[in-house]
Amino acid sequence: MSEFFRVSFSYKMAASEEELQLPRLPELFENSKKLLEEVEVATEPTGSRTIQDKVSKGLDLIDKAAGMLSQLDLLSRNEDLEEIASTDLKYLMVPALQGALTMKQVNPSKRLDHLQRAREHFINFLTQCHCYHVAEFQLPQTKNNSAENNTASSSMAYPNLVAMASQRQAKIERYKQKKEVEHRLSALKSAVESGQADDERVREYYLLHLRRWIGISLEEIESIDQEIKILKEKDSPREESTSHSSLPEKPPMKPFILTRNKAQAKVFGAGYPSLATMTVSDWYEQHQKYGALPDRGIAKPTSADFRRAAQKQEDQEQKDEENEEKTLHRMREWDDWKDTHPRGYGNRQNMG
Repeated sequence: MSEFFRVSFSYKMAASEEELQLPRLPELFENSKKLLEEVEVATEPTGSRTIQDKVSKGLDLIDKAAGMLSQLDLLSRNEDLEEIASTDLKYLMVPALQGALTMKQVNPSKRLDHLQRAREHFINFLTQCHCYHVAEFQLPQTKNNSAENNTASSSMAYPNLVAMASQRQAKIERYKQKKEVEHRLSALKSAVESGQADDERVREYYLLHLRRWIGISLEEIESIDQEIKILKEKDSPREESTSHSSLPEKPPMKPFILTRNKAQAKVFGAGYPSLATMTVSDWYEQHQKYGALPDRGIAKPTSADFRRAAQKQEDQEQKDEENEEKTLHRMREWDDWKDTHPRGYGNRQNMG
């Protein structure tokens, strides 16, 4: 009997030691968040081995955290935002971190798959925040709705200027809110991380983080949709070329002449024996190939002339490219300035 209790006690001890060795949910979340921050501030290329190892490790940790959240059922959409503990609010950011780390993966052959997966994570995060009423924002359209709207917009002869203006205004508002949120976060960060902040400040800190990630997710979804569209348009010509190449080539049709009467039929041969076998261009190219045509008094250009012409064309192209870059740079600076300065800013005439 004592042997049974000894075996049972040793089994429970082994199980408890194994549970202690498993990473806890806060550790999984903080470590994955730290890895994402290191990747974002790194000066190395995103495709380097060091960065991609951090991305893979961060994805593994945040996926484990997501699985643990679903097992613990820590967040329920049946609850209100006020019912969630202040320290548990940060776990609403798990899908956003999954989307951000997925976007950092570098693999051209799987780029479309990564974009679609990241979009799902960002949509999941925004849907959660929308259900809990974390902030006022409009959810992005799903694939079905976006497809219907694309077909509707393509049928319109002119772009919807009202929608474009409202979209631009929404971007300006998001930019202003982002700056305000980042300023408030920097003021609360030291107190919260040191453990000196009270529950009210901790709650405000994590709510600000959620609102910051709402803006990031909306911007990421816009860029993801644009990139997916480019990738699909890039692949469509390849599919068309392969489909056309699989079709058998038809033999070229022989030219013929339609005649109005018998007299024309006798002159032109009714399209049979007296019909020309090649065009003038074909005849000229054939004779030029064998050198049977005169030079017509035109001097042939030398190799030096070709080099000078090529160098001149290259200099002109480089000059045009520099001018285009300068013009584009000035236009972007002007757009950025208009985004942050209202109309009439700096005009001090007639101010009295």
